[in-house]
Amino acid sequence: MRHRRKVAKLGRTASHRDAMLRNMTTDLLRHEKIRTTLAKAKAVRPVAERMITLGKKDTLHARRRAARWVRDPVVVRKLFSELAPRYGERHGGYTRITKLGSRAGDRADMAIIEFV
Repeated sequence: MRHRRKVAKLGRTASHRDAMLRNMTTDLLRHEKIRTTLAKAKAVRPVAERMITLGKKDTLHARRRAARWVRDPVVVRKLFSELAPRYGERHGGYTRITKLGSRAGDRADMAIIEFV
C-alpha cells in the first residue's frame, strides 16, 4: 500500500523524474498551457504553483530558488515580470487540469494543464 507516499514515481528513476518535471514546468511557464498525461499533469501542478508563489515574493532569494529549478533565464524573467503579478491577489490555485479523454496509441488518460 502507498499510504502517505507523496511522490508519483511515473515509472522513472528520481533523476529522470526531476529532469522531466523541470522541463514540463519550464514549458508550462513558457507556453502557459501544455498537453500531457493526467498523471504527469498532477505531478507537475505543485511544482508550477510553487514557482508562481516564489514569483510573487520577488526577492533575490526567490529568484535564485526559481532559477535553480527553471534553468531558462528568459522563462525566469517571464515568471517574475508577467506571470506572478497576474496572481497577486490570489491565494493558490493558479493552475487548472482539464481531462481530455484517452490517447489513441496506448489509452493513456490525457489532460491539459494551464494557468487560470
